[in-house]
Amino acid sequence: MEEERQQQRELLRAVAEHAAAYLGSLDSRPVFPRVGVDELRARLGGPLPEGPQEPKEVIDALVAAADPGIVSIPGGRYFGFVIGGSVPAALAADWLTSTWDQNAGLYAAGPSASVVEEVCLGWLRDLLGLPGHASGAFVTGCQMAHVTALAAARWEVLRRAGWDVNARGLAGAPPVRVLTGDLRHVTVDRALRLLGVGADAIESVPTDEAARMRPDLLADALAAKAGPTIVCAQAGEVNTGAFDPLDPVADACAEAGAWLHVDGAFGLWAAATPGLRHLVAGAERADSWATDAHKWLNVPYDSGIAFCAHPEAHRAAMSVHASYLVQADDGGPRDEVDWTPEFSRRARGFPIYAALRSLGRSGVAALVERCCAHARGFADRLAADGAEILNDVVLNQVLVSFGDDARTDAVLAAVRDGGTCFMSGTTFRGRRAMRISVSNWQTTEADVDASVAAILAAARR
Repeated sequence: MEEERQQQRELLRAVAEHAAAYLGSLDSRPVFPRVGVDELRARLGGPLPEGPQEPKEVIDALVAAADPGIVSIPGGRYFGFVIGGSVPAALAADWLTSTWDQNAGLYAAGPSASVVEEVCLGWLRDLLGLPGHASGAFVTGCQMAHVTALAAARWEVLRRAGWDVNARGLAGAPPVRVLTGDLRHVTVDRALRLLGVGADAIESVPTDEAARMRPDLLADALAAKAGPTIVCAQAGEVNTGAFDPLDPVADACAEAGAWLHVDGAFGLWAAATPGLRHLVAGAERADSWATDAHKWLNVPYDSGIAFCAHPEAHRAAMSVHASYLVQADDGGPRDEVDWTPEFSRRARGFPIYAALRSLGRSGVAALVERCCAHARGFADRLAADGAEILNDVVLNQVLVSFGDDARTDAVLAAVRDGGTCFMSGTTFRGRRAMRISVSNWQTTEADVDASVAAILAAARR
């Protein structure tokens, strides 16, 4: 047994060397891989081995085969899809999470995992300006954070209408209306679909020129029809970074008795910095919130978070009981299964705990402010060279056009092929745009300089 443990230690040291080598290569390797899918299939594929292989040989072969297809997301010049990196403490804690291998579904299966989630939820409520009594859940991503929060919303609005959805399901239930901006994120639609609320129940409220929901039109729509109603607002529109005017939206919801859910996947983190906190004014009045720690807290995937201002509705929508489980009594330790849609689940609280302790309140604020400053730098410098900035850069999102759609797409493709940086494309208000999302703790002025130079060189070609 001692020999096996020694081999395991050597394997983990080898993995650490592979990881360090990868992180050390981020400044020099192409941000997006230049390998094709057929080559990756050839490198990683083949028949299932007939017998066992030495673990170190397996890892060495995996690294060699996968490395050409690894995107440099942790580096400072990746600006695609609003994805952050991983701060060192969170990365290290994530390794320990796998090593400890706790089942974070029940306190009895992982006491420290349960308490760490409890502690982190308190820290996050404080950091994000949410009510101290709000319940929370760590889930896979913002998609499942929406599912969790909107399940609580569905349960509560139907309860108010005299319908027990847990006992009776949706067949024959009063119809649930959902009002949301016409530029909502698609994960909201899919969450509702998973909850049995079809697309026909979703009513789109027009947004203004800055992509913000118009609260006057929301109020009119709410007044036009009674019944169980959920409103989904945004803190950070995925293209522009714009914030719905949450205070007037909350006023309209309060007047109509509607449940207000806030999609704050990345924008809710503006609350962590004094200079941007005004953008989320009114968010604390919502009934539920969804966000991602793998965006601006910069922890490894996967790490979504749902919060709910009505713990009884949250728990009713999620909790299950069985005779074979060891579950805590009310008021006892926190059983995570009472708050999440998952049973067996990764102990996601450890990396979040490590990130929050390593950064502290001031460190989170500095990370967010630095990313937003870099976004403004991108916009100013590209505009000075003739590019058109399509949005008001209020946060970390920059939409850039280089004339007509074909030229914009050509510039975007050339930048990606060049390997210096990566950003995604989008269509906004009928126009193609380069979408630059600055979310990584590692992005520096030098990264912005190199990326701007690459973009302008591609545009001139």
